[in-house]
Amino acid sequence: MRLGVNLGYWGAGNDAENLDLAREADTLGYAVAWAAEAYGSDAATVLSWIAAQTTSIDVGSAIFQIPGRTPALTAMTAATLDNLSGGRFRLGLGVSGPQVSEGWHGVRFDKPLARTREYVDIVKLALSRRKVAYDGEFFTLPLPDGPGKALVLTVHPTRAHIPIYLAAIGPKNLELTGEIADGWLAIFFAPESAGEHLAHIAAGRAKVGRTMEGFDVVPTVPVVIGDDVQACADAVRAYSALYIGGMGSRDKNFYNQLAVRMGYDAEAAEVQEKYLARDYDGAAAAVPFEFIDRTSLIGPRERIQARLQAYADAGVTTLTIATYAGTLDERLATLRTMAEVLDASGLAD
Repeated sequence: MRLGVNLGYWGAGNDAENLDLAREADTLGYAVAWAAEAYGSDAATVLSWIAAQTTSIDVGSAIFQIPGRTPALTAMTAATLDNLSGGRFRLGLGVSGPQVSEGWHGVRFDKPLARTREYVDIVKLALSRRKVAYDGEFFTLPLPDGPGKALVLTVHPTRAHIPIYLAAIGPKNLELTGEIADGWLAIFFAPESAGEHLAHIAAGRAKVGRTMEGFDVVPTVPVVIGDDVQACADAVRAYSALYIGGMGSRDKNFYNQLAVRMGYDAEAAEVQEKYLARDYDGAAAAVPFEFIDRTSLIGPRERIQARLQAYADAGVTTLTIATYAGTLDERLATLRTMAEVLDASGLAD
């Protein structure tokens, strides 16, 4: 396994700290630093800033929102970031959710699988520096009966192939990820129940005559190191409650549905009910300890090191950590400890 660091969303008052984390991860030999976007800071600007102040770590979007950019613009951005970073960019994509897609970007959240397939087709076509001509259900390039013409991307990426990752949760989306992407960006990844998810990805790979060899399995895993396991879990509760309870509507929350599929039907309903009622503390308290323990690395150093084997056995190739320690020094120490722990485990790539 390799290590990555998820810097989350910019603009939350910790921007300088996140840059320090990226620099420390670069020094420690981490493989990649990821930045996210929702309806605040955009990931592309953040990644260019990080790339300019690091030397070897890859920078990745986790994710660029598909409804927020045309596929041609995404290809332009990917090529530019790869060029400016010296070949260190990874392109993570996702459909976001219906609230952000329709409420922020004004794009209907319909047929997300078909839209994603067409979107990636065009991005790949543009990055290959061939003329971009496409006739799909969602995208038609050039537009017919007008002055448009098929154009070729003028920027040369540093690499011949920029790796594409998809953030996927549902079975059909996972299969599509295996079919058209180079890696999977996972959330709430529980090693013991990951086999079903990876089976869907493997089925997608098989459709195009490929195996899981070379496919990057990249869960973002909350990490809190300390002697009191319960206290470590408490540091992750607000994050878990936000996604299970608040990311989406009552009827369409993919993270809530994931928790249900993992066996937490009643608990997921309680978390969502309290979160939507703005009882955020109650929602956090309702997240089961077992769920946090299954999807996070929490507790003493030795406990975390022993737990790494489960991630390796589940097929994880890049373990991206999200540190929930309190101070910057504690967050930096978490990065260092995870590098040491991975080395000591014998699982490092």
